[in-house]
Amino acid sequence: MCGIAGWVSYDRDLARHQADLDAMTATMACRGPDAAGVQLDRHAGLGHRRLAVIDIDGGTQPMAVQTDDGTVTITYSGEVYNFGELRGELRRRGHRFRTRSDTEVVLHGYLEWGEAVAERLNGMYAFAVWDSRVEKLVLIRDRLGVKPLYYYRTDDGVLFGSEPKAILANPLAERVVDLAGIRELVSFTQTPGSAVWCGMNEVLPGGIVTVDRAGLREHRYWTLPSRPHTDDLQTTIANVRSLLGDVVERQLVSDVPRCTLLSGGLDSSAITAIAAAKLGERGEKVRSFAVDFTGREDDFVADDLRATTDAPYAREVSAHVGSLHESVVLNHQDIADPAVRRAVITARDSPLSLGDMDTSLYLLFQAIRQHSTVALSGESADEVFGGYRWFFQPEAQAAATFPWMAVFVSGAKAQVSDRFNADITAALDLPSYIRDRYAEALTEIERVDGESDHEFRMREMCYLHLTRFVRMLLERKDRISMAVGLEVRVPFCDHRLVEYVYNTPWSMKTFDGREKSLLRAATADLLPRSVLDRVKAPYPATLDPMYTSALLQQCRDLLATDSPVFNLVDRTYLEDITRESGALPIEIRNGMERVLDLSTWLDIYRPELRF
Repeated sequence: MCGIAGWVSYDRDLARHQADLDAMTATMACRGPDAAGVQLDRHAGLGHRRLAVIDIDGGTQPMAVQTDDGTVTITYSGEVYNFGELRGELRRRGHRFRTRSDTEVVLHGYLEWGEAVAERLNGMYAFAVWDSRVEKLVLIRDRLGVKPLYYYRTDDGVLFGSEPKAILANPLAERVVDLAGIRELVSFTQTPGSAVWCGMNEVLPGGIVTVDRAGLREHRYWTLPSRPHTDDLQTTIANVRSLLGDVVERQLVSDVPRCTLLSGGLDSSAITAIAAAKLGERGEKVRSFAVDFTGREDDFVADDLRATTDAPYAREVSAHVGSLHESVVLNHQDIADPAVRRAVITARDSPLSLGDMDTSLYLLFQAIRQHSTVALSGESADEVFGGYRWFFQPEAQAAATFPWMAVFVSGAKAQVSDRFNADITAALDLPSYIRDRYAEALTEIERVDGESDHEFRMREMCYLHLTRFVRMLLERKDRISMAVGLEVRVPFCDHRLVEYVYNTPWSMKTFDGREKSLLRAATADLLPRSVLDRVKAPYPATLDPMYTSALLQQCRDLLATDSPVFNLVDRTYLEDITRESGALPIEIRNGMERVLDLSTWLDIYRPELRF
């Protein structure tokens, strides 16, 4: 895992712009605390910050190969889990390797297959290749978009980076946000290819961008395919189990300490149990970590979202599989700390935050990083296997919008529309924007011959989650983890597993009448009965009233300033909130968090707002 940055300019001599490239690369220091490197050609500069995970001594970057026709250089972020097999194939084709790193395998793969190397990779990755033989830049991103990669067109080339901040560090990039960017920020759906900043785009998941003197072109080497499913139920369950075993075993490969994130839910418990079994075969124990809050077990009150607290289940799973478990316990002062909020907003480059769930995640990852460099997560299982409750709600199934919005429309208003002043709310016209994005997404979905209307609707819902909803979660996990130099791997995003389960009929995905039936059946022999029977609970939020009190005070302090946030937010909205005291509805607390996030973002990035 690492951070990458670069600049291609056909009208400049970039050898004279070392300082600019250094500045772009330096913004990625949190992603790569172990080493830094910059390589300049006349018309291309590549920067790299390294988090050393595989081949600690040999994997330095940018990495280059000298051919008879010129130099080919790569700057690479991520992990390719099948690099061992690819190295063997490339050796048989005559390639010779100097290191044990997956980076060198990908570079030689490009020399052998060109851009088509992407189709052979299994993993999470984002990389750039400068091919001086033809003066061409190639940007490639993994299929599910686990690793981020952005680009910004210039008058004579392109800027790129793992995060927008790398691009914004270049004097050619304008810090401008218009209505389209704000719509993307607050619409609670992530349009593939979009970015908040004017002129900036992300490389599409499964996408390739090429830049040469003829211009910039983009195409996709992978999209989520629709195929008939011919396996019976028992074969399907067995295949899911086999795929999970292979995926986790591959993703345990590391030259540095690794662990799992264990909440006690089905997803993280399944990953931890499989990891424990695989490592147990080598005589090792898996480490596991969870987040908790001071007094949570004593003060916990069940609600519609969370029927149970995580800690007892995490401890039971740990005892069952023999993991070395640690719970990171946070108090309200930790998660309300404005410095932590600022670190999170800086990491995310936007005010699109989940409030205390983001600050607590940051603090959890910070604590884990003291012991491990790599963590395996259960993220994305709900999108792959159909785990959210709205999958089963007739109103969500019938809604002519994104399913999660059909359920949380009132909460979305409290968090989004109500915080802006009336003029901006009207100009944004979020209902139209969301409607257009929804219709656009539906055109991408292929129907399988003979598929019933209900089965096709459930395919649509799964597709929307795998291409829109999960994008927000993956970006959150990547940005916050890499802000502390922790590599989080997501086994449920292995494209082989995603494709297989996506094409399994909904009736089979829910064969026992519950959510995630296939995952539960595939791991039933590995987990305690209590976890198999547990109702899904989302990532925990603090219930401490002292946290709400801290937010109220921070909002009162903000009201005493002339912050530019009040050019966007109706001041009376915040004034009305801060007159409240005592226990407040969750949507009010969320509203305060969003205003504080927005104010922090404006203070850090000072964007020009063009409305």
